[in-house]
Amino acid sequence: QPQVSESGGGSVETGASLRLSCRVSGLPFPDFAMGWFRQAPGKERAAISCISWSGRSTAYADAVKGRFRVSRDNARDTLYLQMDSLQPEDTGSYYCAVLRDRRPSDYCSSAWALDAPRHVGQGTQVSVSS
Repeated sequence: QPQVSESGGGSVETGASLRLSCRVSGLPFPDFAMGWFRQAPGKERAAISCISWSGRSTAYADAVKGRFRVSRDNARDTLYLQMDSLQPEDTGSYYCAVLRDRRPSDYCSSAWALDAPRHVGQGTQVSVSS
């Protein structure tokens, strides 16, 4: 069973930055598109970003576009999420996910935010105070 492990969450003030990391083992990480989901208190989990296997294609939910940036290091089997200008509404649990798209497809499909991911980590908590 693949292991998906997030880290880097914490408690910050409005306007601060955080960088989340996700280490994946047990599957060929470079072959798969990856994504980040988040679940705000009292809400359903929602997809917020996607990155294709090579990193050439990325996609973001409107709520984080322009503030968050997803990247990956295939040599280290690691996914990142740089979060800038954090707002209280960004508070929640953040999950790393192995998405459905995989090599040779090198893009985030139109359904990236809707398709159920292949694997999801346990999550890391982000809290933003005003």
